[in-house]
Amino acid sequence: MNNQNTYAIGSGLLTYDIIEHILKEDMKLTLSDDAKKKINHCREYLNRKEEDFSKPVYGVTTGFGSLCDRTISKEQLSTLQENLVKSHSCSVGTPVDAVVVKLMLLLKAHALSMGFSGVQVATVERIIDFYNNGILPVVYDRGSLGASGDLAPLANLFLPLIGEGEVVYRNQHFSGTEILKRFGWEPIKLQSKEGLALLNGTQFMSANGIKALIDGWHLVNCFDLFGAMSLEAYDGRIEPFLDCLHQVRPHRGQIETAEIFRRILKGSEIIDRDKQHVQDPYSFRCIPQVHGAVKDAMHHVTEILHIEINSVTDNPTVFPDEDLVVSGGNFHGEPIALAFDYMGVALHELGNISERRVAQLILGKRGLPEFLVAKPGLNSGFMIPQYAAAAVVSQNKMYAWPASCDSIVSSNGQEDLVSMGANSATKLHKIIDNLKIIVAVELMNAAQGIDFRRPLKSSPQIEKVMTEYRKAVPFVEDDVVMADYLKATQDFLEQFDVVIE
Repeated sequence: MNNQNTYAIGSGLLTYDIIEHILKEDMKLTLSDDAKKKINHCREYLNRKEEDFSKPVYGVTTGFGSLCDRTISKEQLSTLQENLVKSHSCSVGTPVDAVVVKLMLLLKAHALSMGFSGVQVATVERIIDFYNNGILPVVYDRGSLGASGDLAPLANLFLPLIGEGEVVYRNQHFSGTEILKRFGWEPIKLQSKEGLALLNGTQFMSANGIKALIDGWHLVNCFDLFGAMSLEAYDGRIEPFLDCLHQVRPHRGQIETAEIFRRILKGSEIIDRDKQHVQDPYSFRCIPQVHGAVKDAMHHVTEILHIEINSVTDNPTVFPDEDLVVSGGNFHGEPIALAFDYMGVALHELGNISERRVAQLILGKRGLPEFLVAKPGLNSGFMIPQYAAAAVVSQNKMYAWPASCDSIVSSNGQEDLVSMGANSATKLHKIIDNLKIIVAVELMNAAQGIDFRRPLKSSPQIEKVMTEYRKAVPFVEDDVVMADYLKATQDFLEQFDVVIE
C-alpha cells in the first residue's frame, strides 16, 4: 500500500507526476507484496532452468555479447555475474547529478519488480535500501551507447551492491565495502542472470529523461509567463491569443498556450489600451504556435517515457508461465533516443523565440528607449545580455543536432547498430542549462520594459511577479555590473514557483 510518506514499488504504473511527487515529498520506497511474489516466482523458475545445461541460455549459462557462444559451468555462474558488473563499470566523464542517480535506483527497482528478470527479492530490496538511506553510487555521464542497455553507468550504479565501487553518503565518499559495513549489510551474492538484469536496461537514459522533463516543464511555464511580460513591455496586441483563432487550427498546445496568455494578461491596463500598430513581429504574434508546438512535443515525450519506465528492458526476458527465456532487444534505446532528440529540438526553440523577443525590446521602438535604459549612448543598458542570450541560443542549436543519427559498431560486431540514446538524454541538460540563462535574460528585459510603461499597470498576476522580482533585482537607472543582476535573476528563478492563476 502507498501512504503519505511511502511509495510501494510494484503497486502500479509509474508516471511523470508520481515520480515528481516522490522526489518533491522525499518519499521512502517499499517493495509491495505482489512484487515480491512475482520476483520469487520468476527466480524459482530460473533456478530450475539452470539444472538443464543441454540448452544454453544467453547470459544465464553463457558469456555476454560476442561471447554468447561460451558456456559457463554451474559452479561459475555467480562469478560470471560479478565479473560482468566489475568489467562493465566503465562510465566516464562528469559525476551524474544526485537526482538522476536516485531516479536510476527507483526506475531499476520498478523494472525488476515486474517479475520478468530473474533476480532475487534481496537484490531489489537492497536497491531500495540505498534509495531510502540516501546512498548514491558514483556514476559518470558518458560511456553508454544506449543499445545493450546503459551497461557502463548501470554497472557503476550497482558495484556497491557487491562491495565494490564508490558511493556518496551525507556528502562524503565511501567505498562500496565501507558503506556496507557502516550499515551492517553483507554484499549481495549475485545469482545467475542477476548481473545482466542489473546492467541491461534503459534506466540511465530514462532517469536523465525524467529529470529533463521535470526541469523542461518548469521552463515551459517560465517562458509562458515571461513571454507574456515581454508582450506587455512591447505593448503587444491580444488578438493573436483569441480562442476563435486557435479553434480553427486546433493543435492542443496552441490552444492551451493562447488560453494561458489570456489568463496571465487578464485585467492589464497595458494590453487593454488602444494600439497604434496593427501587427506584432512573429516572436510575439506566433507565441501560441511556437510555445504550443513545444508543449505538444513535451507531451509526446512524456507518453513515450511512460511506456519506457513501465517496461522490462533487460535481456534475456524470463517468462516463467510460458516456460520461455527469450533473448531479444528490449534494451535498445531507439524509441527514447528519437524522443529525446525531438525534445531537445523543441526546448531549443523556446530559447530561440525568447531571444528574438529580447532583441525586439532593446531596439528602441514603441516608446521604449534604445537598450531599455535612459540616456542610451552614455549607458549601454541591456545591450550585452542579448549577446549572452544569442551565444547560448547558438550553442543550443549545436546541442539540438540529433545524437540518434549516429551509430558505432561495438562488442566485436555483435552490437552493430546502437541508439546513442544516452547522449540524446544527457545533452538535454546542457540545453536546459542554457535555457535557464535565456529565460533569466528575458525576465530582466521584460521587467525593465514594463517599468517604462508606468504609470500603467499590467495584470494582477504580472504585477505580483514584478513586486517579488524587484525585491531581488532593481530597475536599472544607469549602467551596472550586469553579470551581478543576471546572477541575481537566476537565483530568483531557482526559488520561483511558477503558478499560472
